[in-house]
Amino acid sequence: MSTFNHPAHYNQHPSGVECIDIVEHFNFNTGNAIKYIWRAGLKSDNAIEDLQKAKWYVEREIERLTKLVDSHAQPEFIVKNWR
Repeated sequence: MSTFNHPAHYNQHPSGVECIDIVEHFNFNTGNAIKYIWRAGLKSDNAIEDLQKAKWYVEREIERLTKLVDSHAQPEFIVKNWR
């Protein structure tokens, strides 16, 4: 495998699972939050910055879902659009 497709920080999680195998099952904001938490401190030495990025995506997803709730969307629609 090349370092372009599989850099070291992609495979350093103790589980041996690649982050992309998990996050591809979530929407953009949630997937990115998981990605930054998963790899916090592995791509760089700045785990705090990684976690701040994750927080930014979580807050963005909360805003998106809040708009759906405020629009009186049906609960099953909201759940379906969370993933």
